[in-house]
Amino acid sequence: MSVSSTYKQAWEGFWGEAPQEQGAVFWDAEPAVTVALHLALFEPHLTAAGLPFVDLGCGNGTQTRFLADRFGKVLGTDLSGAAVAHARLSDPAEQAEYRQLDAADKGETEQLHAELGDANVYMRGVLHQCEQADRQPLVDNIATLLGTRGRAMVVEPAQSAGAVLRDIAQGPAGPPPKLQPVLRHGIAPGVVADEEVPEFVAAAGLTVHASGHMPLTTTDFTADGTRIELPSNWFVIGRAG
Repeated sequence: MSVSSTYKQAWEGFWGEAPQEQGAVFWDAEPAVTVALHLALFEPHLTAAGLPFVDLGCGNGTQTRFLADRFGKVLGTDLSGAAVAHARLSDPAEQAEYRQLDAADKGETEQLHAELGDANVYMRGVLHQCEQADRQPLVDNIATLLGTRGRAMVVEPAQSAGAVLRDIAQGPAGPPPKLQPVLRHGIAPGVVADEEVPEFVAAAGLTVHASGHMPLTTTDFTADGTRIELPSNWFVIGRAG
């Protein structure tokens, strides 16, 4: 199974128009308030030294480069070739590698696992942007990438984030500037029910080793100047044991 061409085209259109500079995209917050916080929760659960790190849905690579400062082999992957091009351009020192990947495609993820071996995975805010039919295959394919030794940190907007986004988008001032291109390209954030992620994880043969709640910081602000933060859930997942 792979994603629909319409969905892929929407992402190509979005990233093809996105500015190059860090922070110009709605979710492209600085690592200090995103991956650094997640990594502090994730690292105690890593079980094998030296595994490659895959940033699944890397976008323009802001978080990938942070990971590459701390781990040996880091690969940023994204469905969009335009996003991968952004990531490479933003990483002239080639701290990380970048590759276009349809993570809902079983064959592509199996091929990547054959190349890398077991890997750790970081995925922030991807499931809620997937079409419903792609969500379970995506988690199944994360299981493939993890193998027997890897762990994944999965961070998703909570179910209540949908109402927050709707209120912001439908306010008197309309959607904030950085949310407008997301909506214009038809990338309407979907709702993942809070109970769904653990269900996807169990169906993929994986275990939730740790979980919790924390704000997911964006780069945009409300009309009164308040930074937009979305309630989110985080999960450390992997094989049992």
